Amino acid sequence: MNDRIGSKGITGRVLVVDDHPQARDSMAEILRQAGHAVECCSSAAEALAAVDRASFDCIVTDLRMPGMNGLEFMIQLQRRQVDAQVVMVTAHASVATAVEAMRRGAFDYIEKPFQVDQLERLVSQAIRHKRLVSHSGDGAGAAPAMVGASPPMQALRAKIAQVAPTPVTVLIMGESGTGKELVARAIHAASNRRDKPWVSLNCPVLSVHLMESELFGHQRGAFTGADAPRIGRFELADGGTILLDEVSEIDLNLQAKLLRVLQERAFERVGSSETIHVDVRVLATTNRDLEAEVAAGRFRQDLYYRLAVVPIHVPPLRERLDDVPALVDYFLARSAERLGREPVVLQRSALDLLQNYTWPGNVRELENIITRISVLGSASPVSADELRRWLVASARADQAAAPNKAATVPVGLSLEEMERRLIEATLQQFGGHREKTAKALGIGVRTLSGKLRQYGYAPREKTFSKAG
Repeated sequence: MNDRIGSKGITGRVLVVDDHPQARDSMAEILRQAGHAVECCSSAAEALAAVDRASFDCIVTDLRMPGMNGLEFMIQLQRRQVDAQVVMVTAHASVATAVEAMRRGAFDYIEKPFQVDQLERLVSQAIRHKRLVSHSGDGAGAAPAMVGASPPMQALRAKIAQVAPTPVTVLIMGESGTGKELVARAIHAASNRRDKPWVSLNCPVLSVHLMESELFGHQRGAFTGADAPRIGRFELADGGTILLDEVSEIDLNLQAKLLRVLQERAFERVGSSETIHVDVRVLATTNRDLEAEVAAGRFRQDLYYRLAVVPIHVPPLRERLDDVPALVDYFLARSAERLGREPVVLQRSALDLLQNYTWPGNVRELENIITRISVLGSASPVSADELRRWLVASARADQAAAPNKAATVPVGLSLEEMERRLIEATLQQFGGHREKTAKALGIGVRTLSGKLRQYGYAPREKTFSKAG
């Protein structure tokens, strides 16, 4: 799930730390426009005083600052057990400093100059990660929330508990929107690597060229545009866990290099002949039938067997409809918190309708529906008739009255089209006001602008940079 409603585009409290006034103010303005509540500090010492008096979801800090630098600042944050996720910003990135930042607990780092969207996306991802790992308890090692007590969910939790303490590679399979990434995070949180780096890579969003650099890193000058060295995700994850999200989308030629890493835990950065050895646990997700992909020649058979040492199947929502009421309560509470209002109440008939729907988009579709109800619902408690118009297709009247009968709802829209309609309806609800629309949907303004750009709007890109 990448920058979808209610997922990675969430907002929170952010502390920006930079001794350069123009850079500090520019980053703060970018993040405020994205819907975050931002406080600024001109030094690490000032920032430590800030975290002593208030809590933050994310800290964006420059690496090179007079007095206490970014790495020393992170050491102090660790000693204070500050649970905010840290994003390191630097124009002086090197392999050594970036690795050290990650090992000191940084969520990620970003090199200047960078696109405005990069900063917004990274901060939103950092905040989402903080809330995932802290929802069920205090501290970064806590497991993310997995809602539901149905037999399929009990079996899934038992499987996670069984495989988490082991070092084996796990292939997590399931349809889009079922929560495969949550399962991966739960495995990491229950493992003996829980206090070590957690690194993930969304494979479908990268080209073949960029994928190799993201996985293994590159040397300066390795290719056009490689103006500085870059460490790859495997190196960042050393000692911890890496998640290859939708691994089936990796190019066949690159699959051979990935196979070697799984076999030998060794690789070379692009443009380098130096072999790097890492201790990394590999988790992978896929929404495809990899055996069918192997048969069709689109996925290496040897790589499939290396990944599927322990396969875990995440059930679709239609196979655990008993969990719908608990999920509804969970998403209603989250939406209410985001909107700053009391949770919407559903009539029993509305809940029965939700519980007898096939959910082709799975939990993600349910989350979108609850977000839509919370933002646009005209009455509370919400009736089945009010709710029915928000579904992809209406359930049959007799199914709405039969809680134990499986639904057979025809699918009329894709999840992407449903998301588009929700965005457009919410935008209309707020008279075209993007900040209010983004806040109601739980996404950043620039994430919203990116979606609208796909629908025909094209706001001008901006680049942020600072010398030194």
